[in-house]
Amino acid sequence: MPGSLEPLDLSVQIPYHFRCPISLELMRDPVTVSTGQTYDRSSIESWVATGNTTCPVTRSPLPDFTLIPNHTLRRLIQDWCVANRSFGVERIPTPKQPAEPSLVRSLLNQAGSASCPNPSRLAALRRLKGLARDSDKNRSVISAHNAREVLIRIAFGGGGGGEELIRLEALAVLVMFPLGEADCVGIASDPAKVGFLANLLFHSSIEARVNSAAMVEMVVVGARCSDLRAAVSGVEEILEGVVEMLRNPIPNPRALKIGIKAMFALCLAKQTRHKAVSAGAAETLVDRLPDFDKCDAERALATVELLCRVPSGCEALADHALTVPLLVKTILKISDRATEYAAGALLALCSASEICQREAVRAGVLTQMLLLVQSDCTDRAKRKAQMLLKLLRDSWPEDSAGNSDDYVYSEVVPF
Repeated sequence: MPGSLEPLDLSVQIPYHFRCPISLELMRDPVTVSTGQTYDRSSIESWVATGNTTCPVTRSPLPDFTLIPNHTLRRLIQDWCVANRSFGVERIPTPKQPAEPSLVRSLLNQAGSASCPNPSRLAALRRLKGLARDSDKNRSVISAHNAREVLIRIAFGGGGGGEELIRLEALAVLVMFPLGEADCVGIASDPAKVGFLANLLFHSSIEARVNSAAMVEMVVVGARCSDLRAAVSGVEEILEGVVEMLRNPIPNPRALKIGIKAMFALCLAKQTRHKAVSAGAAETLVDRLPDFDKCDAERALATVELLCRVPSGCEALADHALTVPLLVKTILKISDRATEYAAGALLALCSASEICQREAVRAGVLTQMLLLVQSDCTDRAKRKAQMLLKLLRDSWPEDSAGNSDDYVYSEVVPF
């Protein structure tokens, strides 16, 4: 039973009235519905979310779906957990209550009111940020109150002095919510708004820099118009700011993750990949590759393959001593997608440079490619491996079999 008893602790019986009538498990956040029955919050919310309109116990209609926290029962359950901790029962923490719609409306009105004192607006935005961080449900409640429009207006509005803190706080809240295409187009098509994000990438505040990069990624991905994507991606300050975030990871757990997401999104615009190379993206990606977790490593390798598609990118990556060895080492080590992108990058580099061919062979690429074509990896990865083996045929042992001529390139799959 998650969060209550260890599997072997069969000597402790959970009191009947501490169990949720729906899940039959120990309640962690007991709430009472309009019929007077008490359930665990997650269970009754799931019940209602699936279209049920009656009380599970009494079968009576629920005239409304208001859930009232049963604080008394929760404290009794917590006391019981403490009393039985010697049997392996863990104390249930006091749950954070979901945001009330009336509170959200009040905070948004306060934050968006120009006549409200700046300290009050700042306090309202910080309260909204805390609520949004607490749970998905809170974010859903906030989003339902037209929060994006209010936050965009505040974040990208004018004003200096005390207004700057308000704009930064509004941006910090805004990046917690997905933006619609219209919102992204509105930001991407406004040079002043794009310039604001570019300037923030060099702000003294670590959080401001990370939030700016997060917003850049959201806007570039969300603005599906290729011209707008290229317009944002082509701003040199944005590319330089994101590269700097990756080159010198700041002490923020989100920095590397947000940085590589933004860089991948920026490099999807073909017209601006050479600018990313000029900003130092190629060398930085190779240097940071060992620091990424699985998903971020996939994005990094996908970005490397994209940069290999421009001559300057191929040259910069080929000049880095660690590029080829790291790519070879990555094969079959992280994921199917990572393997596919690494193989694609190696194919591009070896096609452009005989030096890279020799480096790849020394790093063991032939063995890796042979393993790859026999693995359960994607067909795209296998085709890239076959093409690379064909390219390196002069390096094969004399008794090795030849390869098929049926090879094609494939595109990087967006995340």
